[in-house]
Amino acid sequence: MGEFELIERFFKRPPRRADVGIGDDCAVWSPRAGHQLAFSADMLVEGRHFLSTVDPVRLGHKALAVNLSDLAACGATPQAFLLSLSLPRADERWLAGFSQGLFELADAHGCELMGGDTTQGPLNIAITVMGEVPAGQAILRSGAQAGDDLYVSGNLGDARLALEAFRGAVSLPQAVFEAARLRMETPTPRIALGQALRGIAHAMADISDGLLGDLGHILKASHVGAEIELSATSDLMQTAHLWSCPSDLALTCILSGGDDYELVFCAPPSASASVQAAAQASGTRVTRIGRITSTPTLVLLDAQGQTVHSRFSSFDHFA
Repeated sequence: MGEFELIERFFKRPPRRADVGIGDDCAVWSPRAGHQLAFSADMLVEGRHFLSTVDPVRLGHKALAVNLSDLAACGATPQAFLLSLSLPRADERWLAGFSQGLFELADAHGCELMGGDTTQGPLNIAITVMGEVPAGQAILRSGAQAGDDLYVSGNLGDARLALEAFRGAVSLPQAVFEAARLRMETPTPRIALGQALRGIAHAMADISDGLLGDLGHILKASHVGAEIELSATSDLMQTAHLWSCPSDLALTCILSGGDDYELVFCAPPSASASVQAAAQASGTRVTRIGRITSTPTLVLLDAQGQTVHSRFSSFDHFA
């Protein structure tokens, strides 16, 4: 099977939103009036971002999900994406599963594949996603204000727990491992919550490399600091409820684990009811974990309000 037959069989679909879709040198797309375009790109490399044993259906899902999560973080609506795929060989079974997982998530969010590239080489998946946001309403990292409440969506730490199990650093009951692995391999992009927080959240980021690291991007861009109340984070790891998870391990997974693809955001205390309404409307749990401060440092507080020395660090590809 050659390159063009591969594209035709597994990835080409009739254009829906595109003026010109797959089959020309460029895709052509007309954005709606009164909207700005939002772009993001992510790459998944075998052995770095995923294991060779991962189910290709789940891999197709995750490849797009991590990009949609970036759109969620700025409150954008997904519209289209480009896929560049390097493959060791044209494995029809793998391609069928990968494209299934990819398109199931794409269809759930009305996001159209408009083009891309394929080549032979080490397994590498690169996606560029495009979305729209009403002009002036994109939620950026740079808008956090001292006094804002600090929130996270969903659950944190489960993906890191699965990674520790794969590494052999922790032994998990089978049901716990499967639950954690599902969270690692099929993250949920919080698109609906991101859209619902437009006009409410002052700043937002998605959590891809760990809560502390990604919150740090907001603090740096906004020239502010934050206090995290550790007692508020104690039940954020979903799989911790299924077994006796050591508190130190849970805290490590929650604060510095990656691959969560949840949202961390801040909003003024006066907007707390609006935040909860956005959470309810989007069907997404939201937890207040602290506040934004004027002092440009990130502080962890124990149940007594005392500063805890931080030994946690987030993921860095080149560290």
